Amino acid sequence: MNLKVAQKEDVASILKLHNKYQIDSIDEKDKKDGFVTTAFSKEQLEDIINKEKGIFIATNDNNEVIAYVMSASWQYWSKWPMFAFMIEDLPNLSYKGERITVDNSYQYGPVCVDKSVRGSGVLEKLFDFALDYMSKRYDILVTFVNKINPRSYEAHKRKLGLEVIQEFQYNNNEYYEFVYDTSKRVLR
Repeated sequence: MNLKVAQKEDVASILKLHNKYQIDSIDEKDKKDGFVTTAFSKEQLEDIINKEKGIFIATNDNNEVIAYVMSASWQYWSKWPMFAFMIEDLPNLSYKGERITVDNSYQYGPVCVDKSVRGSGVLEKLFDFALDYMSKRYDILVTFVNKINPRSYEAHKRKLGLEVIQEFQYNNNEYYEFVYDTSKRVLR
């Protein structure tokens, strides 16, 4: 397994993995094992790579993407209504005695791990790899998990140690909002 910051030439392989587990295209029988709710186009992935260097990937020996983590500034995500909603609420949140802002935090996710490597430690390794980059700019990671996705909740809470800071509703869905201290690492 190789870990790296995604480049434009990785986009097709990222999309292949993403579409396999995206809620609109995932096999119904696989939904219980987790899914990604946000759809992305080739252009959107290229944009986050160009503007934020914000996709971290794990590849196998054939250079196929087997897992990814997206991470980017709130400014980048602000064009999506869900993230605009979260940005508006940030001033109401604090973590470790510090008010959460668009300057000291970033949005982590979505995350996708191929079924063939789940439970192998790839999530933890990729998470730490992404933190190594993002912690240079931000003190606090913020993310959310849809309550209808218990596998993702367990992975983030139990495996990675993220903390639930609040629960919220948006667009007729219920979510857990998580935070994490970017100076910590899961495997070190």
